[in-house]
Amino acid sequence: MAISPQFLDELRARVGLVDTISRRVKLQRKGREHGGLCPFHNEKTPSFWVNEEKGFFHCFSCGAHGDVIGFVMRSEHLSFPEAIERLAAQAGLQVPRSSPAERAKAERYKSLATALEAACAFYERQLCGAAGREALGYLRARGLDDVTISRFRLGFSPPGNLLKTQLMKEGYTESMLLEAGLLGHNEERGETYDYFRGRVIFPIADARGRVVAFGARILGEGTPKYLNSRESEIFHKGKMLYGLAHARRGAAERGELIVVEGYMDVIALHKAGFNVAVAPLGTALTEAQLGELWRHVDEPILCFDGDAAGGRAAARAAGRALPLLKPGKSLRFVALPAGEDPDTLVQGAGADAMRAYLDRARPLVDFLWESETLAHPANTPELRSRLEQALERLAQGIQDKTVQRAYRQALRNRFWDTFAPQRFKAGKKRRPGTEGASAHIGSAGLGSGRPATEAFGPRQVEVLEMRRFQGFMAAVLNHPGILDQHLEDFGNLHPPGRDLDNLRQEILKTWTPDIDSGALKNHLKALGFSEILDRVLTREVYEAAPFAHPAQAFAAAIKGWRHSYDLLSRRRARSDIDAAERDHAESMTEESLTRLRALQRQIEADGLGTEFLDRDET
Repeated sequence: MAISPQFLDELRARVGLVDTISRRVKLQRKGREHGGLCPFHNEKTPSFWVNEEKGFFHCFSCGAHGDVIGFVMRSEHLSFPEAIERLAAQAGLQVPRSSPAERAKAERYKSLATALEAACAFYERQLCGAAGREALGYLRARGLDDVTISRFRLGFSPPGNLLKTQLMKEGYTESMLLEAGLLGHNEERGETYDYFRGRVIFPIADARGRVVAFGARILGEGTPKYLNSRESEIFHKGKMLYGLAHARRGAAERGELIVVEGYMDVIALHKAGFNVAVAPLGTALTEAQLGELWRHVDEPILCFDGDAAGGRAAARAAGRALPLLKPGKSLRFVALPAGEDPDTLVQGAGADAMRAYLDRARPLVDFLWESETLAHPANTPELRSRLEQALERLAQGIQDKTVQRAYRQALRNRFWDTFAPQRFKAGKKRRPGTEGASAHIGSAGLGSGRPATEAFGPRQVEVLEMRRFQGFMAAVLNHPGILDQHLEDFGNLHPPGRDLDNLRQEILKTWTPDIDSGALKNHLKALGFSEILDRVLTREVYEAAPFAHPAQAFAAAIKGWRHSYDLLSRRRARSDIDAAERDHAESMTEESLTRLRALQRQIEADGLGTEFLDRDET
């Protein structure tokens, strides 16, 4: 059974080593690796380790070692073809049938990869020789040192056809070099020539570090400024990210990936200590590239140039990501100062300045809200209606229904928070308890349904709001089994503060049905969450949410969690209904009535029913 390297790589990426092994072995995360009891021999002390980043498992006791395919072969006693069939079915892939043509294709792939590696070595040698003096000076003027140049294997393509001459001397055929994209063909003369000439070379590697193509920048004036290899058997630019091979380890360690626009941005950020930078290859971010980003981290940070083109690129990426969103999978956006890009920023202002911008990255929902409100000014009722329709279209574009509901709710809340208060600035009195979701936090804590009174100031309401979400987190930390029934609800929580939300996301990534409280907390502490855990697991939180206490019986804990979550959902829905009723009472228009009825239908569709409209509910 001859299977192409491309198919095997895609299969390994789709199924995931840790996901596959954790179905048979209870794994606990230890830094970049996962450990557990070896399934291939009896042991009481864990000696079995799984490294997702490097793609293999290893037992230090019995010596068992291999990749995900080898694990399935060994654990399920399958042959190589049987294991491929099993994993392909799991990943939804069609196994290519072995044939002489396919075997020839696999050999050709291997030959192309070998030719590209030889070309990369040639370009590296040229950069360090007399011919590359100007190119080397250019790179050093851009702030790159020899270590960085060597790490990214930067090179130089000299004028003329030196590459063609050298590689043909080494035994590579002209047709192979053409197929690899290393040569071009002049139709008029019927001759081939070096595709890259007089340019700085940026090797493009796949996720495993194998050279598959090149990017090239002209020295001095001329067009095109950048030139990429043509697409080939092993290079599809819409599926690849420049720098990913260098960024994988950092992404695994820090849970962060920074997406920038160009080669030099990636290299400059890595040199400055941000070893998690990647870039698309001169195109808008594609669906395939988004999928690759999400395979490594939950919320990649998009940090495009601070100009109009960078803004358009960010907007295109947001639009492309929206239909693909899943619970926990999203994007964040950095807005750089006008005229700056990541390269110039770290060169001019330093790594600390870059870190400050990254820490202020905005969630996708904020980016979309700001983009839509800029695109749709809303200073009249008609224009507000147009904006409301645009926001609804955004939410409807999300395929995942859970995320769609969450976005519809978030955008709806922002709309009413922004525009409804304008109708009350003249001093019209609001009904108590109708100022928003946070105003319904009970004075007796999370379990109360009583509305807040005017005795609560803004700061007190803010603290109570934080306590509510800390209670949800504390309950899951002390009773992880809650997520057996409420995993989706936990994913739909949107706690205030990035620290608390980061904790929620890490719990979602870590949780398994058999994990216990101690293992979960130890894992989170090992990842640097000790400070936020200390703020969540406190007496004040337990007083506000008694069901979260570690000494609470599980049945009582899950009952309290469910009750508190139901109240939160009802408060949010009630806030929307209140705002819509106020609007209709004030304007008495067909538009406001349609809005109110649409909200009532949505509440019924979400399973809340309409009985929650009873204002005496406790």
